[in-house]
Amino acid sequence: MSQIATGLTNAAKSFGKVRAVDDVTLELRPGQVLGLLGPNGAGKTTSIKLLLGLLQPDRGRARLFGVDPRSREARMRIGVMMQIGEVPAVLTIDELVEQFRGYYPNPRPAGEAIELAGLGALRDRRAGKLSGGEKQRLMFALAICGNPELLFLDEPTVGMDVASRRTFWEGIRAFLDGGRSILLTTHYLEEADALADRIAVIDRGRVIADGTPETIKSRFSGKRIRCRTSLSPTTLLGLPGVRETGGSGASVELISETPERTVRALLDADAGLSDLEVIGMGLEEAFLSMTESPAGTEEMSA
Repeated sequence: MSQIATGLTNAAKSFGKVRAVDDVTLELRPGQVLGLLGPNGAGKTTSIKLLLGLLQPDRGRARLFGVDPRSREARMRIGVMMQIGEVPAVLTIDELVEQFRGYYPNPRPAGEAIELAGLGALRDRRAGKLSGGEKQRLMFALAICGNPELLFLDEPTVGMDVASRRTFWEGIRAFLDGGRSILLTTHYLEEADALADRIAVIDRGRVIADGTPETIKSRFSGKRIRCRTSLSPTTLLGLPGVRETGGSGASVELISETPERTVRALLDADAGLSDLEVIGMGLEEAFLSMTESPAGTEEMSA
């Protein structure tokens, strides 16, 4: 396999007898958002630390822009927003962004970084007075104020309400203008689906899927059927194609491998059927199907 300019090539890392990362190859491509997903303990954090040069692989290679991630050259071209971060509480947003800009050779204008983070109306507020969601947006402003080509976002919208999260997504999309790239880790699968051009799923230290959200979702057959019916759970489970049932009372939800056949059988069996809805399987279902697999070896690529 050819060497990857930005990413991991056949990387492995162990801690004692635990293999945290096992032969991982992961490419970060210009102009893309790569969503890195996986259950807790899957190897996401170790992979990110290898990419940032905070850990060295036992085997394989980590590179940023073709050079060692520990080099000054690489670090001047990235921005990092980790899930846990602290800044001096007495400094204002404006003061903090101005201070952080000074660490980079070609920084983004402070006002632009603050506006992209949705903090324009709060730039004179002290960091210690910010809410949890506002602090997350401050961390985003600090991560982008150096005008990085590659941005690492680790659970960036933790603590934000729905409206703030969607505003934050707009800032991320605006940041991408000009061919920049993002590596995103998140437990909000809706967020990964909305933002990522590619998704890599890591489980038990290995990459088990790498492709577009659509590619990954399309590999998992079946659709979700919702309706109100008088049919019993036993009858519903016996309908053609149904592999799972749920819901309470008259409102039920079915997972069917052959939704057309299931819907026809439902209509034939219950003339009073109402509120029928058929929905494609989402990223969450695909993610759970992959990571709950005992083998954990399903491979996909784009």
